[in-house]
Amino acid sequence: MWRYILKRTLMAIPVLLGATFLVFAIMYVAPGDAARIMLGNDASEKAVEALREQMGLNDPFLVQYAHFVMNLLKGDLGVSYRNAQPVASLIFGRLSNTIFLAVSGILFSIVIGIPVGIISAVRQYSLLDNITMFITLTLTAVPTFWLALILVIVFSVNFRIFPPSGMGHNFHDFVVSMVLPTLTLGFGYAALIARTTRASVLDVVRQDYINTARAKGVDESTVIWSHMMKNALIPIVTVIGLNFGVLLGGSVLTESIFSWPGVGRFVVESISYKDTPAILGSIVVLAVLFTLVNLLVDLLYAFLDPRIKSQYTSSVGR
Repeated sequence: MWRYILKRTLMAIPVLLGATFLVFAIMYVAPGDAARIMLGNDASEKAVEALREQMGLNDPFLVQYAHFVMNLLKGDLGVSYRNAQPVASLIFGRLSNTIFLAVSGILFSIVIGIPVGIISAVRQYSLLDNITMFITLTLTAVPTFWLALILVIVFSVNFRIFPPSGMGHNFHDFVVSMVLPTLTLGFGYAALIARTTRASVLDVVRQDYINTARAKGVDESTVIWSHMMKNALIPIVTVIGLNFGVLLGGSVLTESIFSWPGVGRFVVESISYKDTPAILGSIVVLAVLFTLVNLLVDLLYAFLDPRIKSQYTSSVGR
């Protein structure tokens, strides 16, 4: 198993380097001058040129990228162009906020999605199933920004229950301020998890061992949770793992709408300043987290199904 983990980690390195190279190339050719943005439009060309030389912006593209990679191998994410602070400290100061939001969003989607999917599968083609599938299909198609604006209008402007933006400084305000971002992130993924759960449970519910358990008089809840769900969990775990990884790196829009001080909003602000080190550092951290989440999902497969563990072992041996 440890050899498999090492193999998957080594396989992720070229992907990570490819992602950083692509982002670095986009920022290199993007319009705008980081030195000019930092000094302002009133600065002289001489001052701007001196700052460009100091920041290494006059070096060729490959030289700049090689310098970034060498620093990355040393664990140095560079210094932010915008405020001259280490990128690592800026990112890790916001990372916990992004993780809290992602965890709350995925937990909400799990609590809602899995029970709804099970009920729809058990009562297939009933009125409840049809209504549920229609609602989940609608939520899957709803744009995130539209849902966020509707939630703000309803719960912040009209009823004034939850704050429209920001993050509270004490525990109560922090929890209250997380509600609307959590709902925004969670509803769409809850719909996806519900549809995946329904499809997975329907594949299992017709198996002979389920009918045998029911014929023996086993309680229906025991049939569902002890027999049915154990074999239906792998597709559900896959969707949950991928969604959690997406939430870690893809909550940019939600954090921007609700002014949530996370890594996603930090990336948006850095793009406006063409702060390449901050953007690349954020990409590296989020990509590593995404890789770790997918690795944990793979290990969870082996826990759920011992046959998959044997496949991991044999694949490493080849």
